[in-house]
Amino acid sequence: MTDLLPILVAILALLVVSGFMSGTETAMTGVDAGAVRRRARDGERRAGGLLGLLDAKERLIGTLLIGNNVVNILAAALATDLFMRLSGEAGVAYATVVMTVLVVVFGEVLPKTYAIRNPEGMALFMTPAMRLLVVLFRPLTFLLHLVVDGVLRLFGTTSASGTFVPAAERLRGAIAAFRAEGSMAKLEHDMLGGVLDLEEVEVGRIMTHRKVMTALDAEAPLAELIETVLANPFTRFPVWRGSPDDIVGTIHVRDLLALERAAVRGEATDGIASILKAPWFIPDTTSLRHQLLAFRQRREHLAIVVDEYGAIQGLVTLEDVLEEIVGEIADEKDVEVSGVRQQEDGSVLVEGRVPVRDLNRQFGWALPEEEAATVAGLVIHEARRIPDEGETVDLGGLQAAVVRRRNNALALLRLTRPKA
Repeated sequence: MTDLLPILVAILALLVVSGFMSGTETAMTGVDAGAVRRRARDGERRAGGLLGLLDAKERLIGTLLIGNNVVNILAAALATDLFMRLSGEAGVAYATVVMTVLVVVFGEVLPKTYAIRNPEGMALFMTPAMRLLVVLFRPLTFLLHLVVDGVLRLFGTTSASGTFVPAAERLRGAIAAFRAEGSMAKLEHDMLGGVLDLEEVEVGRIMTHRKVMTALDAEAPLAELIETVLANPFTRFPVWRGSPDDIVGTIHVRDLLALERAAVRGEATDGIASILKAPWFIPDTTSLRHQLLAFRQRREHLAIVVDEYGAIQGLVTLEDVLEEIVGEIADEKDVEVSGVRQQEDGSVLVEGRVPVRDLNRQFGWALPEEEAATVAGLVIHEARRIPDEGETVDLGGLQAAVVRRRNNALALLRLTRPKA
């Protein structure tokens, strides 16, 4: 009986090694690489070693798979020998049942569950041992990759092929996962998503359209200009001469008030021309990321948006771009013109000029944002015509009923979810 004790000890030791291998595989594939990178930058040597393993993940996984399978197979062989000595031919069946239970519980489920709950701690703990094993198993992992590549080539592919997922899309997936599991608030989700969207959203989608843009007439009396700027919450205004489509510059309220004080004191001035700043025209296809960088570089806060023919489309401000990241920015002077009113019956009254993107962010909807900038534009796109009052258009999960139409513009719509 004493000659069986070394075999039993060897089996138990192999099970422990198997557990560490399985847990390490789960920990090192699930560890937050960003957190490890930060610890490595702080000078933690073990984190630096772990970062090196993660950068060569194929070799690491190959080492873990080879080591884990060798250990499990050896443990099963020793267990079969042990039970056959004790029970004869029936020992094969006993060894199969016992080793299956032991490997599943102590070699797989238990260590992997611990690794899932504490991936960083286990990965750092196992880093020195894994660095040694990666070096020792390098010839085997090299041969393994050659065999895998050869087999894959028979099927017309290679181990390196696959769909490349951009970093931005991986970040979106991680943000969506955190939001789904409840570990991220909606505001944080929207802000991070807004940052990622800066490259994809164009200024034409967020601009203030020329129809609702407040602009000043360069030929108007100074008193009239002062009255206009005091009636609006803005600090900068485009200025036109002759026609609203002929923007000749922009002015700041501060400069206009200074001009008025000079006129009151009787000082000679050149009128509004002395405070006009040259207009800055940008195409409506400019991405928000490029526009934000341009605002910073030029130290500007307002730009005039034009289409491909040079026609004025509207204006965009630095605040408009920032609101795409942080949400609506309001101060004590802002006029509340949201254009969205929730109704007691669950429907939503929406003015046609409201951007589709704002509705999606506010209510968590998934209305298509590529087809039109405003909800009125989306309804017209889906209907392929301008619907009349009372008509309903399906927006894919939402019903849009035209409440008010002014000439060719959809002024007010009611959005409801169809009843099941």
